[in-house]
Amino acid sequence: MATASAAFAAFTFPSLCLAAEIDGAALSTLWALPFAGVLLSIAVLPLLAPSLWHHHFGKIAAFWALAFLLPFGVAQGAHAALAVSVHALLAEYLPFIILLTALFTVAGGICVRGNLRGTPGLNTAILALGTVLASVMGTTGAAMLLIRPLIRANDDRRHVAHIVVFFIFLVANAGGSLTPLGDPPLFLGFLKGVDFFWTARHVLLPMLFLCAALLAIFYLLDRHYYLNREEIRALDPTPDAPLSFEGGVNFILLAVAVALVLMSGIWKPGTAFEVMGAPQDWQNLARDLGLVAVILASLKLTPRSAREGNDFGWGPMLEVAKLFAAIFLTIAPVIAMLRAGEQGAFAAVVRAVTGPDGRPDDAMYFWMTGALSSFLDNAPTYLVFFNTASGDAAELMGPLASTLAAISAGAVFMGANSYIGNAPNMMVKAIAEERGIRMPSFFGYMAWSCGILVPLFVVMTFIFFK
Repeated sequence: MATASAAFAAFTFPSLCLAAEIDGAALSTLWALPFAGVLLSIAVLPLLAPSLWHHHFGKIAAFWALAFLLPFGVAQGAHAALAVSVHALLAEYLPFIILLTALFTVAGGICVRGNLRGTPGLNTAILALGTVLASVMGTTGAAMLLIRPLIRANDDRRHVAHIVVFFIFLVANAGGSLTPLGDPPLFLGFLKGVDFFWTARHVLLPMLFLCAALLAIFYLLDRHYYLNREEIRALDPTPDAPLSFEGGVNFILLAVAVALVLMSGIWKPGTAFEVMGAPQDWQNLARDLGLVAVILASLKLTPRSAREGNDFGWGPMLEVAKLFAAIFLTIAPVIAMLRAGEQGAFAAVVRAVTGPDGRPDDAMYFWMTGALSSFLDNAPTYLVFFNTASGDAAELMGPLASTLAAISAGAVFMGANSYIGNAPNMMVKAIAEERGIRMPSFFGYMAWSCGILVPLFVVMTFIFFK
């Protein structure tokens, strides 16, 4: 609604059709408080006040958005506030949320029936399959497709929490590091001009190293538990049965979604029109309209029993949509201040990731992007450091390619360091707990990530980002 209203205003009042650039050098750090408020609310309130957050997260997100827009409108004028809103919502937020909705809807329509025995070999194979699928159908899509079959396969075992933890490491995070479809940060980079296959070429080796190490560690750990004489329960709640898929039409629709995103990165017919300086390119319009058609087709063609088998609901998607609307609005002044470089209020951040020779320090970009992605959602964190490094996709894919690879890897890989680093983490945890699995606490999970992931990240720093 906000996007439609802003677009209507722009067309109705032609005098508003020039975008208002935010002068980052003239802003104080106070303008970053609403953005920090959104991210801290996401990180803290679900833990400290879960009932408040569950019932009012949309209002909380709206509060922080208005906490930026209203003072900004007073200080810079209504035109500037409207221009910022149009650019954030129309040019960035809408394509982002349409793709996520398409992947969420399509994956939610594929139901895996049947059951297999959860041996170490099978579990490792499922994790490897999910890792591959994550870059094709997104971390959310792959996680939602495979977590329930994985839990069913192991519901006769006493130790299952470690399986879900490694599932979060691999399928909900590291596996999505190769394409813009895989993880939201990379799609934001794609919207900023990063080529579709660029990340696959430059992050493939770090991804293979991390995922191979995690799969090997998982197999040894799972085998240790499996060989325990008391590991297998006497009664299997879901006896073995052949696997089958319901809602298979969604595999075709998934292929269509991938083709649409690829098309928008290859076909460049130019700009159709502008709304307050925000260009609306033909290829992006065609992609977004096509993805909306994919969503509608999936809802129409998927059997109801398939979605019921997946316990499909719109709650997670609505939460993401509301929260990211606030994030995309409140991040605007932060990006402007970062782009101001040494003249901006975040000059200290710029200096911290810049070496003595004035060039970006790839190791610092990897760790700073990763550290913030561990506790603040990795998509806005990626945007922050994308703009800190340069903000120019052509430069980042060329002379600064190693820096963009470090930012991409930090955002995607280290989103696994805590439950709140990436949206699928919490979704997987919730599903596991619904099935009676006693998952580690917030800090218990971090003990796993600090003990397993962080040492691997240290090794990766010396191999790939020194």
